[in-house]
Amino acid sequence: MRLSRYFLPILKENPSEAQIISHRLMLRTGMIRQEAAGIYAWLPLGLRVLKKIEKIVHEEMQKAGAIEVLMPTLQLADLWRESGRYEDYGQEMLRIKDRHERELLYGPTNEEMITEIFRAYVRSYKSLPLNLYHIQWKFRDEQRPRFGVMRGREFLMKDAYSFDIDEAAARKAYNRMFVAYLNTFSRLGLKAVPMRADTGPIGGDLSHEFIILADTGESAVFCHKDLVDMPAPGDNVDWDDLQAIVDERTALYAATEEMHDEAAFGAVPADKQLSARGIEVGHIFNFGKKYSEPMNAAVNGPDGTQTHVHMGSYGVGVSRLIGGIIEASHDDAGIIWPESVAPFDVALINLRAGDAACDAACEKAYAALEAAGKSVLYDDTEDRPGAKFASMDLIGIPWQLIIGPKGLAEGKVEIKHRKTGERHTAEFDAVLDQLTKA
Repeated sequence: MRLSRYFLPILKENPSEAQIISHRLMLRTGMIRQEAAGIYAWLPLGLRVLKKIEKIVHEEMQKAGAIEVLMPTLQLADLWRESGRYEDYGQEMLRIKDRHERELLYGPTNEEMITEIFRAYVRSYKSLPLNLYHIQWKFRDEQRPRFGVMRGREFLMKDAYSFDIDEAAARKAYNRMFVAYLNTFSRLGLKAVPMRADTGPIGGDLSHEFIILADTGESAVFCHKDLVDMPAPGDNVDWDDLQAIVDERTALYAATEEMHDEAAFGAVPADKQLSARGIEVGHIFNFGKKYSEPMNAAVNGPDGTQTHVHMGSYGVGVSRLIGGIIEASHDDAGIIWPESVAPFDVALINLRAGDAACDAACEKAYAALEAAGKSVLYDDTEDRPGAKFASMDLIGIPWQLIIGPKGLAEGKVEIKHRKTGERHTAEFDAVLDQLTKA
């Protein structure tokens, strides 16, 4: 993508309304624009990151056996009355009526709708286990939306829902999502710690939040230090027997502020105690028959009797993750994107646009990188070099390829790694070979 033809409205000054670094940097880099309190338009740079995160989430859900569907944003109020949550949910629910005076709501979550879909089609235990998921926009009318996409009113969420014949099978479904979440966040360049959490309005008696540690986190968290450095389980696991992996991570102390037990935390060796700030990026629940009983979602069991299914739900804040990644990965110059979700792989900087040699070398590099499957943001503008460097550092693209007349005179170009800040000069073809294979 040539910067001269791209829509990238970078702001030179920090927006006064932005209170945390991720909100500030998302506005400055032209990723989003606020259209109303807690509601944002996603501009091209932000949308590229959002799509990359979506892709990773899709892939990890499907590895764990979840099947994609797509449910609407609007839901019938009567479904929520069946479960008993319509009046209980509170003012965060946006309630509306259509022209026929039918009561609707803009979905804050989808337990009721997915239960209605399940009961309409599934009759036998032989169709279980089943896990259905989608990635869809949600709306919760926060009283005080703030911190950009970290606490907005409209947000993109991955929510999955499992259906099982009994508690033992439901626990296996829970474990599959537990492990899938660890793998997902690892691929996003994050170290996420699973912590026992309050079930809130979703319900149930088993719940974990996945927390990334950041100084600007929204709440206090407490955990055993070893949890932070545990590697993700990876793909080479037995998806039908994950209990040992889950037990390894839940045996060590980890709790959110709401679930914190000072005495239990005190039993952790002093040199292993970690008190920090954390950002929730995922939340999983096992809630048994909370929805299946009032909504009569039942199947014929092995003995022929009707059995209400055991359910769970599993959420990832896809749009919220962008804010979380930035909070965990930035410096004074701007964002430092993990390579897996960066909006572009390489920033190509022409230090003297209009110079025949520089233009030709940049065109050669641009074509070679694109042919190798690398996405490139090519700064072909006539801005000063200092401004170009500042913009590319602000955007946070992992690699910068810098081409100028002095280096070209010796057949050399400069390469910079955004994360480490390391820069070195090398032969043009050698650098191209390095970047096309990176």
